[in-house]
Amino acid sequence: MTMDIKLITAGQMYRYYLRQVVVGDGRRPARTPLREAQEQAGVPAGRWMGRGLAVLGLMAGEEVTEQHLRNLFGERGRHPYADRIEAEELAAGKSPKKAVRAGALGYRVTVTGFDLVFRPQPTVYLLWAFGDDETRRVIEAAHERAIERVLEWIEDQVEVIRFGKDGIYQVRPPGGLVAARFRHYEARSGMPLLHDHLLLSVKGQRLDGKWGSVHSTVMFENTVACSALYNETVMMEVCQALGLASEPRTVTAGRRPVMEIAGVPHELIRWTSRRSDQIAACRAELEHEYVTAVDDDGNWKFAPEVSERARAKLNQIAARMTRPPKQQTRPLAQLRAWWKTSAILTSGVSVDVINSLLEYARAAAAAIRSRVAAVVDVALAAVDVTAMVFVMNKDGFFHRRHLLAEARRHLALVLRGRRREPGLDQDIVEEAIATHCLDISESTTQRGHRPAYRLYTARWSLTDPPSNRRPPDAAPETEAGPGDPDTPRLPLEPGEWDIPRVPLPYDRAVIASTVLSTRLRAAPAAPCTTTSWRTSRPRCPSSSASRSPTPTPSPLRHAA
Repeated sequence: MTMDIKLITAGQMYRYYLRQVVVGDGRRPARTPLREAQEQAGVPAGRWMGRGLAVLGLMAGEEVTEQHLRNLFGERGRHPYADRIEAEELAAGKSPKKAVRAGALGYRVTVTGFDLVFRPQPTVYLLWAFGDDETRRVIEAAHERAIERVLEWIEDQVEVIRFGKDGIYQVRPPGGLVAARFRHYEARSGMPLLHDHLLLSVKGQRLDGKWGSVHSTVMFENTVACSALYNETVMMEVCQALGLASEPRTVTAGRRPVMEIAGVPHELIRWTSRRSDQIAACRAELEHEYVTAVDDDGNWKFAPEVSERARAKLNQIAARMTRPPKQQTRPLAQLRAWWKTSAILTSGVSVDVINSLLEYARAAAAAIRSRVAAVVDVALAAVDVTAMVFVMNKDGFFHRRHLLAEARRHLALVLRGRRREPGLDQDIVEEAIATHCLDISESTTQRGHRPAYRLYTARWSLTDPPSNRRPPDAAPETEAGPGDPDTPRLPLEPGEWDIPRVPLPYDRAVIASTVLSTRLRAAPAAPCTTTSWRTSRPRCPSSSASRSPTPTPSPLRHAA
């Protein structure tokens, strides 16, 4: 994912964010004013975002001050201007208790916000690092618009405020949310990495004017859908503004391809991935330890394959174990000069390509756009999305948010950086639910009856390949194997082995999609309605398929 999420507590705001994050992940000198420290680090000032600013007397794009951050995030959810409000209340003759209450936003909280980290794909920030000033401004603007789009979607469709006994009532904050955005230019390794920290406050106002806290679980549940929306939007904005196109690239065999800017050499991505190589090497050791773990009786503790969920968890552990110390931040002009010199000397890419990277990408885009049509077939897209989610989710059960994230990935793959109609991802999800999904919800709670928490599975079945999973009660093997209990273990935190593990092969999901799409195309002709989207977009009923014929290349996976 290219959007990470972490919780912010009041203590973390003082220990970490006010000392490092707000100054480009550098080291803020003691007693140095925030703006002065940002200028010394060569990073811009933080800016406010979100529709909830007006209620707090703030404006979008206004500079974020240290006192604002201390009050809203460090003092357990106070008004950004709490000090001024309390002084005015005291001057009006109010008691200190009432003055403090006037400067608070509802009840005090320990978790004061979320840290959403947005970073584009490597080929995007490579064009940003090696391009001229105009290219850099265009990419930064696209990056900011993508963040705004995600924040709008969170405000409109994701976040809710819980109140009442056990949080039985849930409402969306009608005035929106409040967030502070901070721009960073480099990774811990010193390599180029354009990314923003969006500090999103948990405080929101209800219709009755009272302040509450948004539901953090809902935010974490929709992280993948948010990341998919950001990826799709930033790639679309960059491609449209600079005349580029995207292409799928396989990073890890058997996993989803990632969309990158066509024409940017892979050697440049490898040049930036020194930190990734360290994490990958450490993760490989953790995965080996994971799949060979046995209990005291010699039985395997887990399945013999690492699921995507387990791999993501192990990747986080590896990142912490290999995390280098922070370096001294430098101005962007110095960084760009050093990046170009380093890439010329060590990446293996010729000087002409590095100096003319945008022109090479535009030439590759022209070739792609000449042979890849911008056609989205909603009926076939619904099949593809349902098959992917059905195969790659545990036990074949999924929610609407899983379909939405996969629909956004599908659109990014098919359109190759072209713009799409607003709401097209929702159209695909509605088609998938109506035609190919079976609602199996048996909820006994009010939450389970909400559309976002309805539980689905596919209407058709797929033949599973033989499993290599060893039964937990199987007799121990007599031959010595890699799971010898005496094998030394890597230092892991308690509970980090206890991760549900189900093999989730992407290749099998592609085959399932191809099989079902072929059946749909071969189905007897039926009345269809056509909805126009640049070119015709047929909506046809799908035939139910229970068995898999011989797969053929999928037009949805390779639109050429």
